[in-house]
Amino acid sequence: MSHERLLTFVLAGFVVLVMVRWVAERTGLPSAALLTLAGIGYSLLPGQNVVLNPEFVLTYLIPPLLYSAALDSSLLAIRRNLVTVIGLSVLLVLITALTIGAGFAWFVGGATLAAGVTIGAAVAPHDPGVALGVARRSGLPVRLVTVIQGEGLLNDATALTLLSVAITAAAGHGFSGPAALGRLLLAAAGGIVAGALVAYGVRRLRHLARDPLTANAISLATPFAAYLLAEWAGVSGVLAVVVTGLIVGHDAPRWASGASRLQTSAVWRLVDFLLEGMIFLLIGQQLPAILRDLRQYDAAVILPAVAVTVGVVLVSRPLWLLATHTLPARLGWRSGALTGREVIALSWTGTRGVISLVAVLAVPLTTVDGSPFPLRDLLVFCTLTAVLVTLLGQGLTLAPLVRLLGLHASPDDQAALRNEARSASVHAALIRLGELGAQEPELDPRQIAQMREALQVRLRRYEGRIESLRTTGAEIEGHAEGYETRAWLRHVTIDAQREELLRWRDAGRLPDAGLRVLERELDHEERMLPPG
Repeated sequence: MSHERLLTFVLAGFVVLVMVRWVAERTGLPSAALLTLAGIGYSLLPGQNVVLNPEFVLTYLIPPLLYSAALDSSLLAIRRNLVTVIGLSVLLVLITALTIGAGFAWFVGGATLAAGVTIGAAVAPHDPGVALGVARRSGLPVRLVTVIQGEGLLNDATALTLLSVAITAAAGHGFSGPAALGRLLLAAAGGIVAGALVAYGVRRLRHLARDPLTANAISLATPFAAYLLAEWAGVSGVLAVVVTGLIVGHDAPRWASGASRLQTSAVWRLVDFLLEGMIFLLIGQQLPAILRDLRQYDAAVILPAVAVTVGVVLVSRPLWLLATHTLPARLGWRSGALTGREVIALSWTGTRGVISLVAVLAVPLTTVDGSPFPLRDLLVFCTLTAVLVTLLGQGLTLAPLVRLLGLHASPDDQAALRNEARSASVHAALIRLGELGAQEPELDPRQIAQMREALQVRLRRYEGRIESLRTTGAEIEGHAEGYETRAWLRHVTIDAQREELLRWRDAGRLPDAGLRVLERELDHEERMLPPG
């Protein structure tokens, strides 16, 4: 593909991303599913398609996406739900892969256990992107969002490590359960160590992270450093990236400056938007090539393979959640288990995505003796089918299911908690102000008094919100309506301030550099308001 053609494709992709996001915001449909459909539509047009290069995706696209997700996760929340997260991201992945492997060996003509485990490892990890997007828009409880997030971070490492073991076995080296388990544990332990080492190195650079540009450069380089270190050591690069992101995201609030956090957050949101969008577009475009390679197989081989793959993917997750949460809870064996409605919602968040397709495309074309890899084209087709069924089927129906189940987080409780935290922070500021007054006698008492009065006004506002949120529904609604009205008025007045600053600039009374400084002040103030 020529450079001009590639640039044209990239620009067209950006146009599609913007249009799909506009549609998704107005319809509530998941953008990942819409982008995949757009990719399929493009693939049916005459002309050349872009081939998904698995090595390129695994090396250059997956690390930043995983790192961004880890930065946005809560290490403490994952630790509180560790049993559920580990069960879904490790045990369920292994059970799903081995079950599909056994199904292929029993029902698919010409398939071996190793070949079945290969596709099983590819389709076992779910892609949390679609589920998290819908979950947040639907107001799913924070606990379920945390479980989905934590599972999505860790299951890729389990699946990709198992995939490498299965590929080795299917390529002619034989499959050994103890050897596979040992390699899995070694890769996981090494990935954790590599991730912790890189996170420690980033922490040592914290004195540079107060400059926003330097902080962004370090942040963008970090996932690649973690991935390369782990791959060089022969351990899980995916897990190293995740561990690095979790540790850095947990520690960064202690040493990163406010300006650095704002800019870094904006940069990673843009990275997520572009990379995820392009990947889902590419997934849809792989359909024609995969269908062409499928012509060599009979329907008697294709149908059982697809049925085993999709059936196990759809059934294993709800059965696992039922067995590990609902049944023990009914028997009184454990506390804090998920409710029946939560189990149903979580069962429907197992959308497969880019990791599955990239993993199966990374399967080699030949074995060690030069013969074709067994059933490779069929494995790729079954994986794409599982991705499309879950991405479009579950992705498009998750939001209606959540509404039907009546699962949503309490906005009043969350708002009260945030305002309690705000009040506590203002109390800490008042205490610190009093200490400064005693320790620094040269400070002007009038300035301290003015700052104390401003903090006390803010404290009274937060305490008033807490009191309103604890009273009856009518008062909460009145409070919410009043708050929204004040926010709208502030949006209007900020717009008026911007227009006046532009008039000053256009009249030559304010230089552009001064305009940008004042606009930045208004931008930060507006960012604290709800959408107007």
